[in-house]
Amino acid sequence: VQLQASGGGLVQAGGSLRLSCTPSGLPISNYHMGWFRQAPGKEREFVGVSRRSGSVAILADSVKGRFEISRSNVKNTVYLQLNTLKPEDTAVYYCAASTSVAVRDHRQYGYWGLGTQVTVSS
Repeated sequence: VQLQASGGGLVQAGGSLRLSCTPSGLPISNYHMGWFRQAPGKEREFVGVSRRSGSVAILADSVKGRFEISRSNVKNTVYLQLNTLKPEDTAVYYCAASTSVAVRDHRQYGYWGLGTQVTVSS
């Protein structure tokens, strides 16, 4: 199983990015697909999750109204749209897969991908 987040980069404050995660060897239709981020010196932080039903997406309060999560089970891909980016959004962003109902807890995710760096300049 391999998960790889992509789409990160350097963007000015107020800009947008779209992250993608396309696992291989793991059908996302069977998993809650979460996004987390980790800034230097900080703990890994829940950003949001797309429940495996596909009909429910949960976002952290810190990104609600600015970020969006979606998925395409046909393409086996989950997306994280980052809008109105702020310098405090700078972090490595990870996608992960879980079958646990505790979707905000990173310890419940059994599959993790390599992250993608998002850097927001002021």
